[in-house]
Amino acid sequence: MQFNKPKTLKEIAGLINAEYEGDANFLITGINEIHNVEQGDITFVDHPKYYEKSLQSKASVVLINKKVENSYNKSLIFSSDPFRDYNIIVEKFFAFKISQDSISKSATIGQGTIIQPNVFIGNNVKIGNNCIIHANVSIYDNSIIGNNVIIQSNTVIGGDAFYFQKKQEAYRKLLSCGRVVIKDNVEIGANCTIDKGVSSDTVIGFGTKLDNLIQIGHDTVIGKNCLFTSQVGISGCVIVEDDVILWGQVGVQKDLTIGKGAVVLGQSGIPKSLEGGKVYFGSPVKEAKEKMRELAYISRIPDILKLLSEKHER
Repeated sequence: MQFNKPKTLKEIAGLINAEYEGDANFLITGINEIHNVEQGDITFVDHPKYYEKSLQSKASVVLINKKVENSYNKSLIFSSDPFRDYNIIVEKFFAFKISQDSISKSATIGQGTIIQPNVFIGNNVKIGNNCIIHANVSIYDNSIIGNNVIIQSNTVIGGDAFYFQKKQEAYRKLLSCGRVVIKDNVEIGANCTIDKGVSSDTVIGFGTKLDNLIQIGHDTVIGKNCLFTSQVGISGCVIVEDDVILWGQVGVQKDLTIGKGAVVLGQSGIPKSLEGGKVYFGSPVKEAKEKMRELAYISRIPDILKLLSEKHER
């Protein structure tokens, strides 16, 4: 997420009372979790397993819990607890703002858009033209909704990311400062939940249609003209390319890509990336034809065992 104006390396280090390595006047333009960093960003790392990934990333500044050899020309801020200090930075520059109104005065709503009773629209929300927002929908701060979007009752847009770190037998929450961006001509069913990005955008692409009771996790990016039916659940940081169909109760693991035009049949579990243009089924998924043959073979096992038993008795 971008700061409203750049902050110096010295300013950020001073905020958390930390030592730093680099030009004190270097300008930091944003803060991002490692999956979405860009040049000018600060990110954090607190485990040796991910030191190299962070130092090789696009981030210009790394908040880190150990002094390391810095051969990647990064600015470094040294912290005993980067997770904690990342949250301090987010709280300082992206603090939660109370809204006293059902529809915030800072929200922008386009021409021809219909807002039904009991809708909550948070601070700095932007809604385009000719949308229909049905009763009891909640749209959290900074969400962006395009033109000709329909959102059915009781859906929540922009709730916090489900992102926790276990520390000394307790879970610590990573604060979310990202957004939800919904493109034109999207339809979202009733009782859906679309979480905002941890530090970037969760995106629903042009023309995509979501059925009822669907969960979209943080920082997930869904392409154009996708179709998801009831009870699909998608974890964080997933990329779903254009024209993908997920039938009912499909579950998607985090940090993977589903290729363009893939179709996944109902009650399947997706643990890793899938090629586009194919039909999948099962948990874990396989190509549907292969999985159906496998199930057919399995169904024959009792008959095979019976036949073997009869042969043994002879």
